[in-house]
Amino acid sequence: MKKTNKIFMMLFLSLVLILTGCNFSSDSGSETPKNDDSEEGKKVLRLTTSSDIPTLDSTKAHDAVAFDVLYNTTEGLYRLDQENNPELALAEEHNVNDDETVHTFILKDAEWSNGEPVTAEDFEYAWKRVMAEQGAYNYMLVTAGIKNAEAIMEEEMSVDELGIKAISEKELEITLEAPTPLFVTLMSFPTFLPQKESFVEEKGDQYALNADNILANGPFKLTDWTQEQGWKFEKNENYWDKDAVNLDEISVVVIKEPSSAANLYETDKVDRVTLTTSLVDQYMDDEDFTQDKLGGTTFLRFNHNHEYLQHAEVRRAISMAINRDGLTDVILKDGSAPLYGAVAEGYYDSPEGTDYRELNGDFNKGTKDEATEVWEKAKSDIGFDELTVSINMADTEEMKKVGEYLQAELEEALPGFQLELKSVPFAQRLEIEKAIEYDISLSTWGPDYSDPMTYLDMWVDGSSANRMDYQNSKIDELVEEARTETDLSKRFELLLEIEAVLLEEDAAIAPLYQRGASVLQNPRVVDLIRHPSGADFSYKWADIK
Repeated sequence: MKKTNKIFMMLFLSLVLILTGCNFSSDSGSETPKNDDSEEGKKVLRLTTSSDIPTLDSTKAHDAVAFDVLYNTTEGLYRLDQENNPELALAEEHNVNDDETVHTFILKDAEWSNGEPVTAEDFEYAWKRVMAEQGAYNYMLVTAGIKNAEAIMEEEMSVDELGIKAISEKELEITLEAPTPLFVTLMSFPTFLPQKESFVEEKGDQYALNADNILANGPFKLTDWTQEQGWKFEKNENYWDKDAVNLDEISVVVIKEPSSAANLYETDKVDRVTLTTSLVDQYMDDEDFTQDKLGGTTFLRFNHNHEYLQHAEVRRAISMAINRDGLTDVILKDGSAPLYGAVAEGYYDSPEGTDYRELNGDFNKGTKDEATEVWEKAKSDIGFDELTVSINMADTEEMKKVGEYLQAELEEALPGFQLELKSVPFAQRLEIEKAIEYDISLSTWGPDYSDPMTYLDMWVDGSSANRMDYQNSKIDELVEEARTETDLSKRFELLLEIEAVLLEEDAAIAPLYQRGASVLQNPRVVDLIRHPSGADFSYKWADIK
């Protein structure tokens, strides 16, 4: 591994102290292991994260950190394979009736980490609990088309009427409102994981809040978890496919300061770190440096109730005035790529094999002169000379840099326009968005599942993800039609049309960039699978050579 000479002695000593205390065990004080032959032949993957796990209750979890842990310790009917395609997991068979509204699953012989069998009742209990607890992702059951899910959300039916039923210990029946091509794709999402009712009830309000109060049925089990310090996985010997699992352990340490994480990598204390923008130049020439283009997007929301931002041509001028290439190549430099659409590039092909982004092209892309022309006409038509608006954004390094760039770009290209920067903690940014108490909001979106719809149905009237009072009945109708269209080519055309209405007709949002990741990774780590949606990583096939 290539080293640099930029580590100061005091920082090094403090990191040693941090790692000495982060063995995530009450019994010993051993350091994070090195990947060499001294670890009794064990294969240990060592990772960092910037935040702790809020909860591992799959009915309530809604963050990337929890999803990663859940996805690698708990398995559902399907999981994503190494090519990011859904494959049967705990389900041995998946049968569908003639009108594709009743799906019957036969489960494998599988066990929880306490030795109890995984049963169909575990799925029925967990899914009904998602609805009863009004979990953050209960709408995913509506997206999957589960019978009566929407009526239950609207409190028009009881949870007991959800379209899922354990026919026997190994047979599970799921009934849909109508056929939907999204059903199989969604079955790998963490919200659809099973839970053992007796265990959940026994642990009560402490369920899933520490390593002793969670069960596993997946490739790994959580053995240690110390709040704000880290956690440890061990290979689950009860897992039905344990022979496919190469790693013995995974240790994860919480390091909130990015430069500290990078220094841990340099001193061979961890095997992989994600770099922030400020560190990219420092490590760009490192032989272990790589960049990935992700499925997440960053874009501008507009308050559609604003006196001037409610006008499509004002929004269009703002979108056209932003040089995305300068933003990604000069400011971010982290693998992010310019984006002129709502749907990310490189993940979603049509049935004929062409990428969504290639088919729909770029929206509202133009020169600064063209943006100025649209802006001046909007000012004349609407009747204003100057416009001062504020932008709501998270107080992270990345978002602050993006905000400053947007301010300079827009004030230069749009005469009379002024942008005030308002940075707040991430959680507060979300609350401001939900209340629609902003002019413009700098937003991010991570796809929930591997389909263009995850970027598109958020814009229907009343969606909890809309957060800007945008309405267009065409989009509502097209989304509803696409949800039940079983001809995949026709469905893809509908998905293309939804984006065209959103951006070409309404300029409802201003896409900015598709997010990237700059990474340092130990070359001995192989087959660590990154997913475009849901959980970020699968560790099942990872290995250390």
